[in-house]
Amino acid sequence: MREYLLTLCITAAVTYLLTGPVRKFAIVAGAMPAVRARDVHREPTPRLGGIAMFFGLCAGLLVADHLTNLNDVFERSNEPRALLSGAAVIWLIGVLDDKFEIDALIKLGAQMIAAGVMVMQGLTILWLPIPGVGTFALTQWQGTLLTVALVVITINAVNFVDGLDGLAAGMVCIASAAFFMYAYRIWYSYGIEAAAPATLFSAILMGMCLGFLPHNMHPARIFMGDSGSMLIGLVLAAGAISITGQVDPDVMNLFSGSERNTVHQTVPVYIPLLLPLTIIAIPAADLILAIVRRTWRGQSPFAADRGHLHHRLLEIGHSHSRAVLIMYFWSALIAFGALAYSVNSASMWIVLGVVALSAIGLVLLLLPRFTPRAPRWAEAFVPPRYRRRRALPEAAETPAAEDQQEQQEPRTPVAVGVSGVNGATAVGPRSRAAR
Repeated sequence: MREYLLTLCITAAVTYLLTGPVRKFAIVAGAMPAVRARDVHREPTPRLGGIAMFFGLCAGLLVADHLTNLNDVFERSNEPRALLSGAAVIWLIGVLDDKFEIDALIKLGAQMIAAGVMVMQGLTILWLPIPGVGTFALTQWQGTLLTVALVVITINAVNFVDGLDGLAAGMVCIASAAFFMYAYRIWYSYGIEAAAPATLFSAILMGMCLGFLPHNMHPARIFMGDSGSMLIGLVLAAGAISITGQVDPDVMNLFSGSERNTVHQTVPVYIPLLLPLTIIAIPAADLILAIVRRTWRGQSPFAADRGHLHHRLLEIGHSHSRAVLIMYFWSALIAFGALAYSVNSASMWIVLGVVALSAIGLVLLLLPRFTPRAPRWAEAFVPPRYRRRRALPEAAETPAAEDQQEQQEPRTPVAVGVSGVNGATAVGPRSRAAR
């Protein structure tokens, strides 16, 4: 466990330290598109945050290769090299897209190529544990098609959900934390070395997200862009593929005892089929709804709009930060709920706890924007936004009247080059796009 934590910390530190210089490079390189109609930020913000995340991935793999226990992962399996190869392909395409806006079909083809590169080096699904049937061995073509499909779906699901500051990185970090606990349990409790690569991938993915989040929280100073969202989607899919299609359920020796005990004991065998789906449940639901919505309107499934789940949360009345926290809550509830059920599927308390938390989540989801007001005796101890507004005398000049007077007076235009909240306008004129 200590070596996994060390790898996580090194990955997070490298990603965090490189994000600042990468932001400056993105501004100089012009990877800072104008604000679009569907965007929720107000200032042109640099992209290319995936560059720092990719070097964090490389640093994590390099450190793990020189650690005593984790070095066995590189000696016994070719999966880390397969992950690095596929990540390099998808990262290069993402960097080009952040700068030049590549066509959606080209990106889709690049995603398939990246998945194919991993398959060629051994990171593929070999068999599937099917309830009631047992372990089903896949042919080479079946395994390849299933692997490519899972990679493409996961990448696009993460890419679609990357619409608010800190949303994609936080949701993937929560999901990878749940997946790390599951993979580590399979590797440590059952002594299955085939689960070690997935455990390593999850630890590195957590480090990438944690290192980037301080720069990406609202208001974001830099976006990860497609170079980052497609990269973390690929790493997430690689971990799911590794533990789903590489770990043989028969090695766990769970098929013993009574029929009832066998059903309860074999839950960890079938959880790999469900846990990757629960990890991307929220992004996948957003992806499916977006495809159905755009196809129903006669648009391309890749056409951008403001109908995503996070956009709808903003329309309901939630603030930017509250919308992100609500999405975090649902991701954690689904991922850790599935994890808890895999540990003890016979406990009714787990089901009741998930139901209770779901009810709380629904209340928070439907709760309109609300600012609590402190009682008058406590107003001196709270910030001004929590104090009750007092009526002003009619003779006094109100701020609204001052605003109207300012609007009537001519304003001096601001010179080009004045920096905004993100410093994005320091290298060019402010965008006139819709805000």
